[in-house]
Amino acid sequence: MPALHRVFLVGPMGAGKTTIGKYLAQQLKLQFADTDSEIERRTGADIPWIFEIEGEEGFRSREQQVVEEMTDWNDYVLATGGGVVMRSENRRALASRGFVIYLHATIDEQVRRTQKDKRRPLLQTGDPEQTLRELMAIRDPLYREIADHVINTDGCSPKTVAQRLVKELQ
Repeated sequence: MPALHRVFLVGPMGAGKTTIGKYLAQQLKLQFADTDSEIERRTGADIPWIFEIEGEEGFRSREQQVVEEMTDWNDYVLATGGGVVMRSENRRALASRGFVIYLHATIDEQVRRTQKDKRRPLLQTGDPEQTLRELMAIRDPLYREIADHVINTDGCSPKTVAQRLVKELQ
C-alpha cells in the first residue's frame, strides 16, 4: 500500500464522504477532518446560514481558504464538500498535495440519501433530483480529472466502502 499521509475524498452530496472518511481514517490510522465542519467551526454558523447570508460565492471563498490550509495537514483523511471542485484552485491543491478518492454515487442513490436532509442549501428547490442531475453533469468530469482512485458507493454501507478502499489501495 502506498504511504498515504493525505487522503482527500471528493464526490457529490450523499456519496458518503464524511461517514466513509471517518471509517477510512480509523483503518489507515490517520486523523479525520471535514472542510464543511471546519468552516462551521471557524464561522460559528452552519452552512445553510452562510449560504443564506453570503450566497454560494461567499461560501466558496471560505471553502477555498479552508482547502488551501487543510490540504497541507499531514496524516489526515479529509472529506470535502460536493462543490469543492468548482474552483480550479481547489482542484489544484487537492490533486497536487495528496491522494484523491472520488466516491461516486448514482443520482438515484444521492436522491435516496439526501431526501430528508434539510441542511443542503442547493437541494432546497422544487425538484432536488433535477438539481442533483445538473450538478453531476458539471461536477463528475471535475471529480474524475483530479481523482487518483474512483469507487462506487451505491448499495454499500460506509464501513464496507472503507474496507474495500483499504483492500483496493494495498
